[in-house]
Amino acid sequence: MTTTRPVLLWPLLAFVLASCVTINIYFPAAAAEEAARTIVRDVLGKEAAETPASPQGQPQSQLEAGNRALWIAGRLLDVLVPPAAAAGQANIDISSPGINSLRASMARRQSQLAPFYAKGVIGFDARGLVAVRDLSAAELRDRSRVKDLVSEENRDRDALYREIARANGHPEWEQNIRETFARVWVEEARPGYWYQQGGGWRQR
Repeated sequence: MTTTRPVLLWPLLAFVLASCVTINIYFPAAAAEEAARTIVRDVLGKEAAETPASPQGQPQSQLEAGNRALWIAGRLLDVLVPPAAAAGQANIDISSPGINSLRASMARRQSQLAPFYAKGVIGFDARGLVAVRDLSAAELRDRSRVKDLVSEENRDRDALYREIARANGHPEWEQNIRETFARVWVEEARPGYWYQQGGGWRQR
């Protein structure tokens, strides 16, 4: 009987150590969405909406004898994972000089892109970039300029997604960040703007 408890704790210790590894590579989707929304609203010139209150957690039940092992594992996890590292997983840093420069560049360009969004000349594609939807909807004299603006915007967006991943120490997050931004651009688009979905174009 006395040897049962140590034997059972070994799998728990293995689980705790595996959890530490998982925390280090976890992509914080909620934090990434919040960061993306902040940048997108800044670029599009939209006022940030009031952040909805987080739902209140369930009251913590008292520990029962049968849950004691899980409680021990949780305490071990608190000890093994440095608080700073755990906290870092809950946030996405968007304050690096590179990110700030790209945000400013995109925000300045927005006033030139906005009329072409409104006319349906361009729209948001599924890769978090801008695509030409109907060049014929632009005046002939503006068509070359539209292509240049789209090329410049996409260059900045590609660099932005890459820089956010790099600034947060996880270059492998670039695709996740791109996918998050692709969704948020559409959600924050002004009424009348166009976006790609399922291989076709839809209007907000």
